[in-house]
Order: sequence, then structure tokens, then C-alpha cells
Amino acid sequence: MIVKFCGMRREEDIKAVNEIRPDLIGFILDPSRKRYVSPEVISSLRKGLGPDIKTVGVFVNEDISVVLKLLEDGIIDIAQLHGNESDDYIDEVRNRTGATVIKAFGIRNESDIDKVERSHAEIVIVDSPGGGTGSSFDWTLLNRIKRPYILAGGLNADNIEEAVETLDPYGVDVSSGIETDGFKDIDKMRAFMALIKKGQ
Repeated sequence: MIVKFCGMRREEDIKAVNEIRPDLIGFILDPSRKRYVSPEVISSLRKGLGPDIKTVGVFVNEDISVVLKLLEDGIIDIAQLHGNESDDYIDEVRNRTGATVIKAFGIRNESDIDKVERSHAEIVIVDSPGGGTGSSFDWTLLNRIKRPYILAGGLNADNIEEAVETLDPYGVDVSSGIETDGFKDIDKMRAFMALIKKGQ
């Protein structure tokens, strides 16, 4: 199972993930979000990152030229799109850079599931509407999804075992569920990963 820790901001976050070893870490590149970090900060932080942990840049309706440049410059390895980006946008990012593209979908009803199934992205994330809210959503809607997906939205040590056992997702994505007072908490990160490994 793929494990992604999102919302990295500090050197101590990088030290923690080097110990705990999720597959992916996310950096928020939308300036309107509280966990935003600049490309310059990401470049600095990833110098201390273990080579087998991939970096994901999280964007919301960003100009495609910005996404392409960050991928081409090696600031990020993967693009994660949280806005209204089209399949043409996804195809262009992949074709121009060869990078994996993740598309996130807020799940409100069955029509959102249809959008997930049709997406051109190699990987899809199913999340609460709006994303990054720390709230979960109606997991029963996911019974209709046939393609693999990463589960996000309100995951934490209290519900991750149920989520994995009930849904068997391709991966999980957590941010606020491994934080205390708005910053990553290494003890919560350890506990979350231990529960994932316990269920595998």
C-alpha cells in the first residue's frame, strides 16, 4: 500500500519522514493554503530527503507552465492536481515531463465517482470536498469505484485500520491526522505508519 504524508514544511518534518519512510511526501504549492511552502523552500528541504521517498507538488488550478517547470527542474517528482484541471492538462503534463500525475476528487455523490473513473490521471485521490479539510466523507460511495485509488480525508490513527480493512485502497494520504497544533507530530506519524504496517 502506498502511504503519502502531505503538508511538509520544516526540516524536522523531513527528518521524521526519513525515519518513518512513507512512499510519498506532499508539498502544498497553493499560496491560499495554510501549509503552503515556496519552491525555494521545497528545493532546500528535499536536499535532506532520503532518495527513495518521492516528492509530490500539490496544485490548485495552477498555470501549467509553473507545474511543468517545477517538474523539469527536479523540485518535485510528481504533480498532484486539486482544482478543475482538464484531462488535456493532465495529458500535457505527463507527455511533456514523463512525470506521474495524480488527480484529486472531492466526493459528494455518485456523479463524482463517474469523474474518478474517467480521469486520465495515472493515480486518483478520493477526498472530502475541498480537500485538506481534515474531514472524512461517505465511504460507501467508494463501493462503485473499479480503479485503484488513494484514500484521503480525515484519516488518523483512530480510523485508519477501519479504512484499510473496509475499503482496501491502493494507498492512503494523511496530513492533519498526523499533526498537533497545526504542525507534523512525529509520534502521530509513527503511530499512523505502525497501524498501516500492522494491517499488511
